[in-house]
Amino acid sequence: MAMYIVDRRLNPGGKSLENRQRFLRRAKALVQGAVKKSSEGRDIRDVLEGGEVSIPLDGMNEPRFRREGGTRDMVLPGNKKFVEGDMLPRSGEGRGRATAPGEGDSEDAFRFVLSRDEFVDLFLDDLELPDLAKRKLAEANSEGLQRAGYSTSGSPANISVSRTVRLALARRVALRRPRPETIAALEAELEDCDEARRSELLAEIEALRAKARRIPFIDPIDIRFRRFETVPKPVAQAVMFCLMDVSGSMSEHMKDLAKRFYMLLYVFLTRRYRHVEIVFIRHTDRAEEVDEDTFFHSPASGGTLVSSALQVMHEIVRSRYRPADWNIYAAQASDGDNSISDSDAVSRLLTEK
Repeated sequence: MAMYIVDRRLNPGGKSLENRQRFLRRAKALVQGAVKKSSEGRDIRDVLEGGEVSIPLDGMNEPRFRREGGTRDMVLPGNKKFVEGDMLPRSGEGRGRATAPGEGDSEDAFRFVLSRDEFVDLFLDDLELPDLAKRKLAEANSEGLQRAGYSTSGSPANISVSRTVRLALARRVALRRPRPETIAALEAELEDCDEARRSELLAEIEALRAKARRIPFIDPIDIRFRRFETVPKPVAQAVMFCLMDVSGSMSEHMKDLAKRFYMLLYVFLTRRYRHVEIVFIRHTDRAEEVDEDTFFHSPASGGTLVSSALQVMHEIVRSRYRPADWNIYAAQASDGDNSISDSDAVSRLLTEK
C-alpha cells in the first residue's frame, strides 16, 4: 500500500522555501563570495547577523531551450510584414553595441537577504571546516529541562500519581458515584428486613452497583503526566581577548585571516554564553588596548614582544574581569615571529598568571 506524506508547513515569510534552497545551492559559489566580502566589512560582533548580499546577474543564467543556431533562410508562421529575402534591421540596444547616453537599461547586481542561520552556515562552509566542527559551532546551545505543569499525554514514567488520584476523586464526587460503604450498609440491612423491604433493597443495591460500574474508579481522562519544557540554562558570562601583532611583518592578508579566526571564535562563544565581551589588544614591542577599527586598520611599526600583550591582558583581567565571574578566552594572531629574549617572559606569564 502506497504511503503519501503531505508537508503542510508554511513557508517563512510567505516565500517559497524550496525555491530559495534550490537557488542557494545553484549559486553557492557566488553567495559564498558575497558572504566573505560582507564579513570583511563587518565588526566581529555583527558576524552572526543576517543581511543583504548581492551577486552579479551574469552568474545566475539558467539552462534553457533555444532555437537552432546558424544561418538559415526561413519565414516564421503568421508573419505579415516580411517576405523571403528581406533584410531585418538590427536593434541598437542589444548586447555588445553602444547606446546613446540615457538610452537602454543597465543590469544591476541581484540583491537578496540572508537569514542569520543561512549567513552563519555559508560563513562556516567557506572556512572548509569538518562537518563535525560545523555542527558543534552551529548547535552549541546550552539548554535544560524545567517543570512546566501537567499534560494529558506523555511517557508512563512521568505519570503523576497524586494529581491523577486527586482528579479521579473530584470526578467521582461530581458524578455522585456510589461509595462501597453505602452498598455494604444496604447489604447488611438486607439480612434483617421483611419481604416487602427486601425487594426494595435488592432493586436499590442493583441500581447502585450499575451506576458504580458506569463511573470507573480511575478514568483515562483523569491521568496526568508531569510536563517538562526546554529552557536555556543560565550560564556564566565570557570575555574574549583578541591579541594581534601589528608590526611591519604582518601583511593585510594575515590580518584578514586573523579577523576571520576571531569571528569563528566569537560564533563559538555566543552559542555557549549569553553575554560575551570582546577586548582588543594590539602590540609591537609595546601593547595597548584599542577599539576594533584601530585594531585592524591603524598602521603601526616596531619590533615584536608578545609578553607586552600578555601583560596588558593580565592587568585588564585583574581590574575588570574576575576569573570567578568570567570565563576568559584569549586568541593571539601573529606571523610566528617573536624576539628571542622575550621567550622566557612569555613562558612565565603563561604559566604563572
